[in-house]
Amino acid sequence: MSSGGGTLMLAETREAPAAAARAIAANATACRTLAGRLLKKPPRLVVTCARGSSDSAATYANYLIELTLGIVVASVGPSVSSIYGARLDMRDALFIAISQSGRSPDLLALAEAARHDGALTVAIVNDETSPLAATAEVVLGVQAGREQSVAATKSYLASLATILQLVATWRADKGLLDAVARLPDALEQAASAGWEAALPILARASNLYVVGRGVGYAAAQEAALKLKETSGLHAEALSAAEVMHGPLALAGPDFPVFAIGQDDAALPALRQLLTAVAAQGAPVITAAPGAGWPGLVLPVAAGQHPFVQPITTIQSFYGLVNAVAGARGRDPDRPLHLRKVTETV
Repeated sequence: MSSGGGTLMLAETREAPAAAARAIAANATACRTLAGRLLKKPPRLVVTCARGSSDSAATYANYLIELTLGIVVASVGPSVSSIYGARLDMRDALFIAISQSGRSPDLLALAEAARHDGALTVAIVNDETSPLAATAEVVLGVQAGREQSVAATKSYLASLATILQLVATWRADKGLLDAVARLPDALEQAASAGWEAALPILARASNLYVVGRGVGYAAAQEAALKLKETSGLHAEALSAAEVMHGPLALAGPDFPVFAIGQDDAALPALRQLLTAVAAQGAPVITAAPGAGWPGLVLPVAAGQHPFVQPITTIQSFYGLVNAVAGARGRDPDRPLHLRKVTETV
């Protein structure tokens, strides 16, 4: 893609496969040790905590853990501790904090409370010298290295790789472990996917939905966030099921729908939704396996594990959103009113 090329964001996006490979290698022993502890003493629940792109990574972790391990996962807003001073009962829980910088005071406050209350605290973090890393009992570094663009890309994808590796090791699932080993190569292939056909629709849009279900909803959240912060495009991430409960009324010729799907039980319902959306005259963009989708269909790799597909989809999407930002006269490396490290309380 030529429009918007030459940015730090695009360069760092292309570093993601190597970052994922480093993270997988660096965390293998720690994941095995942590999995052993969790198998010996299973947590009564899992609590995740994150902000921004890391929050969509937490959504990915939530679905992954509930679908493969059957353990209830709660995503907790850090403000319950940092602002409201509420104490949550996290005894015998697994607490996972996800952050690129590891420096946001509200995440730190909740992580400290979780460890004080007897939770097993895990930090998935890029900066292993950060306060969050110092607070957590177990640190899984995502090994992305320095990220200069404000928009997080390689650190986000390496975080997803780390989450997938942890769950695959905990579950002792050979198929998932094999998928983890193949992930860097899959990301390399996804980085060269040709998604240019979606550029005209997104470049002229003012509003759109980004939809998905299950682990694909996490990818929808990340895609919507990147469209907002890099391109000034109002994109709302929704579960495909929620679109049917009212939001469907907005979809039309001037309100596109971007859908992300993976090859699992949610795919037929997603197809049904998009058929309804297209019937209303809304432009539809689909990144999902299989044939027969309405609207514009973007190429995705066939034969991938469903839990890998959202990761490779976002790898392909980053090249597209970089071009969208350029076409809309935006600099994705320096989004308006944003900075690299956001420290919320």
